[in-house]
Amino acid sequence: MQLILTEDQELLAKTAADWVHEKSPVARIRELRDRNDADGFSRTLWKEMAELGWVGIPFPEAMGGADMGVAELAVILEALGRHLAPEPFIGNVMLAGGVLLRAGSAAQQQAWLPRLCQGDAILALAQQEPRSRFDLNRVATRAEKAGNGYRLSGEKIAVLDGASADALLVVARTSGAEDAREGISLFLVEQGPGVRVERQQRVDGRNAALVHLTGAELPAAALVGSEGKGWVPLAQAADAAIAALCAEMLGSMTEAFERTLAYLRDRQQFGVPIGSFQALKHRAADMFTEIELCRSAVMAAARAVDEELEEAPRLVSLAKARCSDTAILVANEAVQMHGGIGMTDEHEIGFYLKRARVAELTLGDAAWHRDRWAMLSGY
Repeated sequence: MQLILTEDQELLAKTAADWVHEKSPVARIRELRDRNDADGFSRTLWKEMAELGWVGIPFPEAMGGADMGVAELAVILEALGRHLAPEPFIGNVMLAGGVLLRAGSAAQQQAWLPRLCQGDAILALAQQEPRSRFDLNRVATRAEKAGNGYRLSGEKIAVLDGASADALLVVARTSGAEDAREGISLFLVEQGPGVRVERQQRVDGRNAALVHLTGAELPAAALVGSEGKGWVPLAQAADAAIAALCAEMLGSMTEAFERTLAYLRDRQQFGVPIGSFQALKHRAADMFTEIELCRSAVMAAARAVDEELEEAPRLVSLAKARCSDTAILVANEAVQMHGGIGMTDEHEIGFYLKRARVAELTLGDAAWHRDRWAMLSGY
């Protein structure tokens, strides 16, 4: 497995870095937060990203995509992560779009995926439930037969991009015990009676949603894939999304580290840069080492997902566990090394700490993924 970028990927990374530097300064995150933006991201920039072909990277050319993989999208997300760009790649493209790509009918895909690739439609995956952590098979939301269709009842939490979504991919149980893999079904749900989306704002300023389903009536055509067979496409899409999230985390931790190094060089104490102090050198070296380990883990996970390797789930969990731990380490150290100014809202380094806290808990925290890695490894 190659753990370096290809020539084409290096060009894509350079293009993305230049574009994000020009179009998406961290200052706009503050602006979105302070005006309590309904989307939490820029629809204009999202459309521009779609026109650049970034949104369609993991989708087939027949759907308006680029027919590329997570490894290519990862270099985009690393660049976006450096500037904390909040556009809806993880929830919309990787989770909901990924499920629809793997399990949707031709009619469902044609109705949504070209619009998604063009930046004209946003989907969200409603999977996680209260007290479920990130266990994909722990589903209490029920889908019961109602005439020729289904009736959905339940509650979903932490629905990424859910507050801005045009439609939801809802994970519900049509049969089986609450923690069984069999009996999980997927449904394409648009706004209507029995569906209430409650917007939430996370500590990093990004939007999520609670979704309340109270007897929502759906036609049979809303079923995505085969009844009771939704776990496999859901798990595959989740692994791809986790690898992509790790790439974004890699970008944000790298930027936080580089900003801290710049501060250590510039800040003077006792007539010398504080970066000359041995204790701070050691701490900076520890951060650098952990970031480089994350880089290798992220690239391995992305390539394993693209190549559909048997070890892909293990490598994905390894990457998420390492990135979760390192993101918190780097963000904490960055704020502390900046001293008092790092604790102020006026300084941008605090935004990296907030994003690290949220990303660490998104799609399974470090402890959850270490447990999953151990289970998949036979421990």
